[in-house]
Amino acid sequence: MNSYRILKDKINKKTAKICVIGMGYVGLPLAVAFAKKGYFVYGFDTSSIKVQRLQKGVKYIADIDPNDVTKLIKSGKLHPSENNKIIAKADVVIICVPTPLRKIKIPDISYVVKASATIRKNLKSNQLVVLESTSYPATTREVVLPELKKSGLKEGHDFFLCFSPERVNPGDKKYPLTKIPKVVGGLSAKSSELAKALYSRIIKDVVVVSSPEVAETSKLLENTFRLVNIGLANEFAMICHKMGIDVWEVIEAAKTKPFGFMPFYPGPGAGGHCLPADPVYLSWKAKKLGFKTKMIDLAVEVNHFMPKHIVCKVKDLLTERKIPITTAKVLILGVTYKKDVNDLRESPALDIIEGFMKNKIKVDYYDPLVPYLKIGTINLKAVRLTKKVLAQYDCVALITAHTGVNYEFIRKNAKLVFDTRNTYKKKFDNIRGL
Repeated sequence: MNSYRILKDKINKKTAKICVIGMGYVGLPLAVAFAKKGYFVYGFDTSSIKVQRLQKGVKYIADIDPNDVTKLIKSGKLHPSENNKIIAKADVVIICVPTPLRKIKIPDISYVVKASATIRKNLKSNQLVVLESTSYPATTREVVLPELKKSGLKEGHDFFLCFSPERVNPGDKKYPLTKIPKVVGGLSAKSSELAKALYSRIIKDVVVVSSPEVAETSKLLENTFRLVNIGLANEFAMICHKMGIDVWEVIEAAKTKPFGFMPFYPGPGAGGHCLPADPVYLSWKAKKLGFKTKMIDLAVEVNHFMPKHIVCKVKDLLTERKIPITTAKVLILGVTYKKDVNDLRESPALDIIEGFMKNKIKVDYYDPLVPYLKIGTINLKAVRLTKKVLAQYDCVALITAHTGVNYEFIRKNAKLVFDTRNTYKKKFDNIRGL
C-alpha cells in the first residue's frame, strides 16, 4: 500500500497521530478540536511556559476551557510537549506559528522557517504537513517545500504538503473554529484530498482549491477586504466630524439598504494579528513583482493614523474646557484590540497611550482583562473604577468596550468621556465621539 493510501486509511480510522506546532490562538483550539474527535494529538510548543500552563490547567486562551484541556490530557488524547522529537511520531503535522511584521513593515516568516527545519529533521514517509500560518502567496511552495525536500523525500509520493488558512476569530461564540468553512490547497491533488479528509473530521464544509497560492491569497483577500472597509469607515468618521454630522447615524441609515451595502464601523484603529499584518504581506509581495497596491497602502495609512487622530481630538476637548495639557489626566478604558478578548497584539490602545505620554499627558488605564501593561515604554497597572478614581481624570477615552463594564456608572461619574465605539447610543452633555 502506498503512502497516500496508508495515510488516508489512518485519517479515516482516527488512528493518525496529529502534531500541532504552536499552542497559541490558532494551534490550541485546533489541537483540542481534533482530540475531542478521538485523535491522539501532540501539542508542540517551544515555550516551556505554555506547555506547563497546559499541563497545569491554567487558562491563557479565551476560547478554550482549561477543564477541557485537563480532561483530554488525562484521557491520553492530548499530549503537550516542548520536545520536537514527537514530530517523528506523528502522521500529520500542522504548523500554527506566528507570522508578525518587522518594524520596517516586511513579513517575518522566521517562525515558519524554523518550524519547517524542525519538521525536516523529523520528516518520514506517510506524513501530511499543513501550513496554517498566514503569509504572502507562495510561502508554502517557495519556503516550506524546499526545506522539506532536503530530507530526500518527495512531495506527493512520500510526504504531502498543503496550505489551509486559519480563520480563528477570538471570542466569537457564534462561529467557533469547527463552524467556519475550511479552505485547503495542496501542492498535489493527493495532498489536497488528504487535507480534506482530515479537516472534514472536525469541520463540515471543507473547500478544496487548485493550489496553495490560491488558498494563501484567499486569506489575504478576506482580511484586506475588512481593512479597506474599516479604513473607509474611519475616513468617513473624520469627514463627518468636520461637517458636524453623526457618522453612526449615517451608517445606521445606509445599512437599511437590503443590497449592495455592508456596514463597517469606525474606531481607534485596526488591531490583532490579522488586520494590521495580512494586507501588508500582499502589498510586500506585489512590490516584489513591480506592482503598487494603492488601495491597500492607503487603508493601512488611514487606520494607522487613527490613534494620532484620537489623541488630537482629546487634546482639543481638553483645550475647549480650558484644561492645561501639562496638568491634564486621561484614563484609557479598554486596552485589548477587541472586546472580551485578552489579546494585546497590535492594539491601537497602546499607540494611543504612547501618544498621550509623548504629549506629556498623565495617562492611566482600566481593563478587566489586563491587570498590568508592560510593553515598550508603557509600564502601568490597571486602576480601579470608583467614583473617587473617575473624578481624578479630565477625560475618559473609551477605546475597547468590554461586556460587563458598567458604562452608565462611568458616564455619571466621569467629567468627560470620549467614546470611540459608539457605546453610548444616546446623546449626553459629557459624552463626545469620533
